Amino acid sequence: MKNILVTGGAGFIGTNFIRYLASKCPDLHITNLDALTYAGNVENLRGLPTQHTFVKGSINDRELVGDIVRSKSIDTIVHFAAESHVDRSIEAPKPFIKTNINGTYTLLEQARQSGIRFHHVSTDEVYGSLGASEAPWTEDSPYRPNSPYAASKASSDHLARAYWHTYGLPVTITNCSNNYGPWQHPEKLIPMAITHALLGKPIPVYGDGLQVRDWVYVEDHCRAILTVLVGGVEGETYNVGGNCQLTNMDVVETICRVLGRLDLIYHAKDRPGHDRRYAIDWGKAIRELGWAPTTDFASGMGHTIGWYRKNRSWWEAILKS
Repeated sequence: MKNILVTGGAGFIGTNFIRYLASKCPDLHITNLDALTYAGNVENLRGLPTQHTFVKGSINDRELVGDIVRSKSIDTIVHFAAESHVDRSIEAPKPFIKTNINGTYTLLEQARQSGIRFHHVSTDEVYGSLGASEAPWTEDSPYRPNSPYAASKASSDHLARAYWHTYGLPVTITNCSNNYGPWQHPEKLIPMAITHALLGKPIPVYGDGLQVRDWVYVEDHCRAILTVLVGGVEGETYNVGGNCQLTNMDVVETICRVLGRLDLIYHAKDRPGHDRRYAIDWGKAIRELGWAPTTDFASGMGHTIGWYRKNRSWWEAILKS
């Protein structure tokens, strides 16, 4: 890799990935294409080295994507750009179809025409929901998405794999469990709980709060993606998880204990079709690539809470917008 295009690089995971990539690959030039919707924030990109170039625009803009690939001599696309909040997909599915399916198609077409590497960043939510005693998902688990968001990501996964199988496009895919860490939009569970606790606002927990998620610190995810880019096999999917299954109530109570605000927690009406449990088997990644998560939840959460404390102006500006 010499010239990489990162889509959605002003969002949560994309921002962290670009910062991680810049630190590990100082000779790599990174072009960042982001439409700066509600989830993208140009403030996330301050302080990046000159090897990073930001371009504001949509992944559905075929001419713009083509111009970037040609003018920057792009050899690799890493595709993060997506509408990703389940609640928003329930209220308004259309943007999820436009960005997550049509946008992925636009990028795949450009990659096919240019003969360049394509890495697709996806989610464990494509697999649906697990019962309490069911084994974690592997890369061979059937797709059973339960929300418009998950369905749109499942569709984009299938498109990416089809372009490898049909056209021989060098494609890899990662399906990751729930991420947490710096620069995450405050509507998501962990930053919502942190910011509400710091503001003294009530902290809602859907239903009984016993929904289980597998949490991975965002830098571990970024390291996994770079590991796949370097050593992954074309046409293969790699699951990425944190080996950390916790209920939503466990997570919120952990945050509130640290910040001394357990009194703020209350139970809200449950989300429609709320998946009960997610769990990822990332054995393939460690067997074939030598990747494993290294940040335990206590350490990652401590760093995350500290970051939101130090960067109050960042998230307060988002809440006011």
